[in-house]
Amino acid sequence: MLAPTVAHLAFTRDDGLPLDYVPGQFLQVHFTYADGAPAKRSYSLATIHDHAMGAGELVEIAVSYVPGGAATALFEGLEIGDMVQASGPFGRFCLQPGDDNGRYLLIGTGTGVTPYRAMLPLLERAIAERGAEVVLLFGARTPAELLYGDEFRAFARAHPGFRFVPCFSRELPEPGSAHDHPDVRHGYVQQFLAEFAPSADGDIAYLCGNPDMVDACFEALKGHGLPIPRIRREKYVSSK
Repeated sequence: MLAPTVAHLAFTRDDGLPLDYVPGQFLQVHFTYADGAPAKRSYSLATIHDHAMGAGELVEIAVSYVPGGAATALFEGLEIGDMVQASGPFGRFCLQPGDDNGRYLLIGTGTGVTPYRAMLPLLERAIAERGAEVVLLFGARTPAELLYGDEFRAFARAHPGFRFVPCFSRELPEPGSAHDHPDVRHGYVQQFLAEFAPSADGDIAYLCGNPDMVDACFEALKGHGLPIPRIRREKYVSSK
């Protein structure tokens, strides 16, 4: 488990073919409710890969468990080697080859941070090749719910152009703990957006996670003059 209510799961295609994708895309998992009605849920791909995916390589997702949720029951009942029905990849929540912006503002909550994990190799390239800067504002309630936090902190230490800003709404890290560092904030991500002075001249923003957060940050970014094409957003869908 990544967190008390979030699992990190890995799959391969059952036909042996590669499942290649662009970081930021998602899969749709198909299942049925107890009454037989069809349903599906979308999950951003979390795999870090800097190459075309090959046959048999794992693809990874993060799944939130919601008590009583039909999708939650599906995933909780899986054993190693079990199969799920899925389609994809889908989506355009991706870094674009023609981007020439000076900075990316990546804003996420909960499992909405998974596409940013997959983007790390592309962000590394943008930092190295064109001097792009990256700010990741990541909202969680407690340090225990900071998904992939160790990886983002390590990436920030290795890449001065990348700034990792965890925002804890309920519980701050213990002083001196691994989660405790100067960029930790107490509150919701939207409260700290203005601190980074979003600019229409040099920023492209990505929003992924809780719908209320996405809407609040979208309006705030528009208020700072960012045109809609430079604000790319995805709203989190639970496993209910």
